[in-house]
Amino acid sequence: MCQSNPNRQMTVPASPSVETLTELNIVDLLDSAGLLRLRGTPLSHLFRPAARRFARTAHEFDTRVGEHGLAKGSEWLVSRMTAGLVTSGLEHVPPQGPVIILANHPGMTDTVALFTSLASRPDLRVIALDRPFLRALPNVARQLIFLPDEESGRMRVMRTAARHLQEGGALLTFPAGEIEPDPATFGPQRAAASLQSWSSSYTLFARLAPRTQFVPALVSHVISPDAQRHPLTLLRRTARNKEKLAAALQVALPRYRDRVAKVTFGHPLDAGADGAQALGASIAAQMRCLIFAGESGSCATAQTSATWVDVASRR
Repeated sequence: MCQSNPNRQMTVPASPSVETLTELNIVDLLDSAGLLRLRGTPLSHLFRPAARRFARTAHEFDTRVGEHGLAKGSEWLVSRMTAGLVTSGLEHVPPQGPVIILANHPGMTDTVALFTSLASRPDLRVIALDRPFLRALPNVARQLIFLPDEESGRMRVMRTAARHLQEGGALLTFPAGEIEPDPATFGPQRAAASLQSWSSSYTLFARLAPRTQFVPALVSHVISPDAQRHPLTLLRRTARNKEKLAAALQVALPRYRDRVAKVTFGHPLDAGADGAQALGASIAAQMRCLIFAGESGSCATAQTSATWVDVASRR
C-alpha cells in the first residue's frame, strides 16, 4: 500500500507492532493484578493471550484512525468494547471556534466515547498523560498533547494547547488527572466528591485564549459492575486497586462489554466579567447537576433529547 502511494507514506505514521502492544499490555495487566514482580518470568506468559487479543484490537483502532480520522476510528472501537453509545446535549458544543471540553474520567471507553460524540469537531486535540501505550499508537498520538509527569514540562503543554485554541481549535481535557468513579456504577455521591480533586488550571485558558468557551461533559455507564465483582479482584486489598484490576478484566474479557455508554454535554460557559474563579465554580456546579440528573432524571442542564449510536450493529 505504501509503495503505491508514496505521499501517504510520508504523512501517515507506521502502524504499531502487535507484538509491541502485546508486551505493553502484559505489563499493564501485571501492574493491575499487583504482579509486576512476575515481569519477564515464565508466569507472565499466562497473560499473553488476553494481552494479544486487545493488542490486535488496538492495532486495528490505530489503523482506522489513520485512515478515517479519530471520530470514525473511535466509533469502531466503541462498537467492539460496548453495547452502544447514547449522546445528549451535542447542540451545546460549538461547531466552530475555540472550545474546551472538560470531562470526568471514569476510564475504560470514556475517551473513545467522547471522541465518537465529538465528530463535529475534527480539529479536536486531547491533553493526555504521557504513557507508553499511547505513544505506541502513532495515529492516535498525533491527536494528543502529552502531559509529562514532571512539572517542568507542563508549561510547554499549556502553550501548545493555548496556541491550538487561539487558532480556533477544540480541546478535550480531564481536570481530575486520574481515574474517577463512574457515577452509574459507584453512585453519584462518589462521582460528585471526585470533583474536589479537579485542577483549576484550565481556567488559565480564559486569559490565554479569551474567546474560548468551556463545555462540561459527563461520561457514565462505562465500568461494568459485574467485572467489579470478579473473584480475582479479591487478590487486591484496597478499593482503588480492586477497581483497577476489575477495569483490566473488563478489557480482557468480552463478557463485560455489555454496557451502553452515555455522554452528556452541559451548557457552554465563558469567564466573562466574573473571572476564572467564578468559571471554575460554574463548571463544578454543572457537573454536579449532570451527575445527579442520572439518578433523579431532573436537572436544570439535563438534556431532553438523546442521540442513539447503534454501534453494536456495525461490528
